[in-house]
Amino acid sequence: MLTERTGLIVWVNDLKPAKNLERFGTIHYISKKMHYVVLYIHAAKLEETLKHMQRLPYVKKVEPSYRNEIKTEYSSNVPDKTRFYSL
Repeated sequence: MLTERTGLIVWVNDLKPAKNLERFGTIHYISKKMHYVVLYIHAAKLEETLKHMQRLPYVKKVEPSYRNEIKTEYSSNVPDKTRFYSL
């Protein structure tokens, strides 16, 4: 059974201790240029995890990811033009 997960964007001051965020969940991406970490955690532990992360000295800001709220099923309103060009 799959557990419900939610994404977090964690802005950090330093990338070296940012690897310690793995104890909270699964690290998906670390941006070396912009100093942020994309992290997936269990949705049930969201509130307590946010409290713990915000107290860390190397964390600037923690934001929720809005990826699960974005519509991923698309419908095409444009007619298919390839059938007009076929013989």
